[in-house]
Amino acid sequence: MLDMLKRANAGNYAVMAINCFNLETARSVIRAAEKEQAPIIINLFQDHLLYHCDSQLITPIVKVLANRTDIQVALNFDHGQDVLFLKKAIDDGFSSVMVDASRFGLAGNIAMTKEIVEYAHPKGVSVEGEIGCIGGTEGAEFTKDSMYTDPFEAAQFVEKTGIDALAISIGSSHGNYPENMVPEFDFDRLKNIKNLTQMPLVLHGGSGSGEKNIIQAVKYGINKINVGCDFMNANIHALKDKLQQNPDINYYDLVDHVEQASMEIVRHYIQLSGSSNQN
Repeated sequence: MLDMLKRANAGNYAVMAINCFNLETARSVIRAAEKEQAPIIINLFQDHLLYHCDSQLITPIVKVLANRTDIQVALNFDHGQDVLFLKKAIDDGFSSVMVDASRFGLAGNIAMTKEIVEYAHPKGVSVEGEIGCIGGTEGAEFTKDSMYTDPFEAAQFVEKTGIDALAISIGSSHGNYPENMVPEFDFDRLKNIKNLTQMPLVLHGGSGSGEKNIIQAVKYGINKINVGCDFMNANIHALKDKLQQNPDINYYDLVDHVEQASMEIVRHYIQLSGSSNQN
């Protein structure tokens, strides 16, 4: 992921990171990236790793898919909140990990993130840290101004941890937004953080953020965009539509259809991010 994001930072575009949890989701994301000739990041959320497809199981699957394509593929542990699980993902072959330790305050966040950086870098694994806090739409716990990233804390965090990419909070939230709601992004804050850090910056909660926000965020320095809900929703909608059309369809054909249909939302985000033909 480090090489991808260095190139994105220099070229002023973003690489898409799509949340997957099994063979089918990872394969459809990689196929979409192939069609766009774009680098791609396969994101694995911690709960999915713990309760569905652990790092020892998913790593060889993604590696085989990556070796069968000519595009760059990274495998990233998304929102790792436990040192043991983060280190296990590194040992099992993940190419990058994201440390989610903002709940510990600045000093605690620095300490945990630095520990993972010191473990990961000798193994050739890149590390994404997070400063600030991103809320969720579930229960209307949207990101508030007080949760936004402080630019000077961001610069301090980068210097003291040695991370390779920085996830920041500028107005997006995790989850599905209410109908017709589009979040407001603090682009002045983004520009300030970019100016102070000069490093690859990451937008979490990209789903439903709106095309204009995504394009502007990339323009002002976002180099990695996480999308989960919009991709999962595309899978669900494809599943429902196909079952309505053909309730007696066999499971194999149903899964194949969902894979093909869900590629379109990934291609859409790749095009918005500016990473088409950047492989």
